[in-house]
Amino acid sequence: MSSLNYSELYRQIRDALTAAAITSPELEARLIVEKASVKTRAEYIRDNAELVPIEVVEAVKDFTKRRLSGEPAAYILGEWEFYSLPFFLNRDTLIPRADSETLVMQAIELLHGTSSPRVLDLCAGTGCLGIAVAKNVPDTALTLTDISDGALEMCRKNAARNGVDAAVTTLDALESPPEDAQYNMILCNPPYINTEDIKTLDKSVRDFEPHLALDGGVDGMRFYHAVAAKWKNAIVAGGHLLFECGINQAEEVRKILAHEGFSDITQVKDTAGIPRVVTGRK
Repeated sequence: MSSLNYSELYRQIRDALTAAAITSPELEARLIVEKASVKTRAEYIRDNAELVPIEVVEAVKDFTKRRLSGEPAAYILGEWEFYSLPFFLNRDTLIPRADSETLVMQAIELLHGTSSPRVLDLCAGTGCLGIAVAKNVPDTALTLTDISDGALEMCRKNAARNGVDAAVTTLDALESPPEDAQYNMILCNPPYINTEDIKTLDKSVRDFEPHLALDGGVDGMRFYHAVAAKWKNAIVAGGHLLFECGINQAEEVRKILAHEGFSDITQVKDTAGIPRVVTGRK
């Protein structure tokens, strides 16, 4: 055993993260200690005054060193919360972000009254969008797709973890869908960062998150054009296509949907007031 109890170890890590200007040092310090000790939150609170095994102290030090080097806490922990649900993730997937909850809320609203909707999460990553919708819309027939094997592995694990039945398959968003594909709704958070802008991103994104899921081509619009044009015939009449987009992209995405014949096009702002989601009806 070390000479530190869990409370003292937590304070050491919190102080180190605070000194490094980490945004949420208290939360991340607790999560790191819980992860290293393989304790639930209740167990961590219960054992706060107990001495910490040496191997746990070493694991905490390793996790903290990785965090101070710029690696996001989510990758260190191997999981993250989204829409109050737990999701596994790996370096083949983007970290689920609160911005994307705007798309989930809009999807749930648009699906209200639809019986047994067929929903496709295109460019699924962890599968967080589709799984969050399926958890909140009864009898959803969910399909999760990506081109990354590592991402598809996370989709399978997360569907099982959250008790959601989902078909998980490899489909390329830049290619045409199978001829028999028919969905009431397609959700898509595509790569939308300009290729040249990737090098200017924060180190935690640029050096750790998958560029395959970030790079949207020279103008960031490559996937919006492809999905709106090639996948519209996979949406049933009256169904919807929902895109997440980056800052200052919503108007261009609206124009793309209008050009492809979608109606009732709507821009939805996130909690920061940024137009984050664009929806269109087939």
